[in-house]
Amino acid sequence: MESLRTPDECFADLPGFGFEPHYASIDDLDGGTIRVHYLDEGPADAAPVLLMHGEPSWSYLYRTMIPILVSAGHRVVAPDLVGFGRSDKPAAQSDYSYGRHVDWMGQLVFGALDLHGVTFFGQDWGGLIGLRLVAAEPDRFTRVVVANTGLPTGRGAPSKAFLAWQRFSQTAEQFPVGQIINGGTTTELGADIIAAYDAPFPDDRYTAGARIFPTLVPTSTDDPASADNEAAWTVLEQFAKPFLCAFSDSDPITAGGDRPFLVKVPGAVGQSHVTIAGAGHFLQEDRGPELARVINDFIVGTA
Repeated sequence: MESLRTPDECFADLPGFGFEPHYASIDDLDGGTIRVHYLDEGPADAAPVLLMHGEPSWSYLYRTMIPILVSAGHRVVAPDLVGFGRSDKPAAQSDYSYGRHVDWMGQLVFGALDLHGVTFFGQDWGGLIGLRLVAAEPDRFTRVVVANTGLPTGRGAPSKAFLAWQRFSQTAEQFPVGQIINGGTTTELGADIIAAYDAPFPDDRYTAGARIFPTLVPTSTDDPASADNEAAWTVLEQFAKPFLCAFSDSDPITAGGDRPFLVKVPGAVGQSHVTIAGAGHFLQEDRGPELARVINDFIVGTA
């Protein structure tokens, strides 16, 4: 497949983002290879905290959380999904599928990095993909934290707002990533922060992954990912390790999305689930330090 690589100069001098880039080469599942970027901060021999971003953000979303987690002694790994951040970007929307995203991240997390003893945190598509990884190899994970995410199987009608978002992603002449993220926060982002979210996408050719993501969410049981997510739920329904929900209170997209986890996942029983007040869909941007402290406290409380 044809892939684009955002020039390094696009990432120069981003505010609050002085982290060293790391890269791994993985199978693109189409006869070639693709380069995936990840951040890797903190002691190399410490148990890892895996932070996975969603749509249409990248690891920049975790810039205020990483130092707090590292200061608590953790190794922090934050990959950029294929098509996002400093990772390569397949040029055609047809190159992307839910299954491929899971496979690509599995190659990184299980293959190149061979992570064990993982504390997982996922938001938005970071949860949709990351929870599939948890279900695929649960023995690698010590605990799970989810926020503003889900694991949809296509049962139940999608909301009108979500269908409108799908249409926009496919029909908009431009796909203003930074402004989309700004619209999903309760705080008004500065122009420099908006520009940092735009940095991976110097023009619309680079946005194929970001544009196609909304259409990959299973909205019916006929979706090719529906059966795989049902199978993942079967594993999660037996997952007894600590499982925490930390959803925000001001995200209309995922409001109530914590309930399936609270009801179905044994490891969620008896945990001190939290609601992050005053935060929108991108709660890492609105309340990043608070969320990092929630994760730190959860690790300490379940050690």
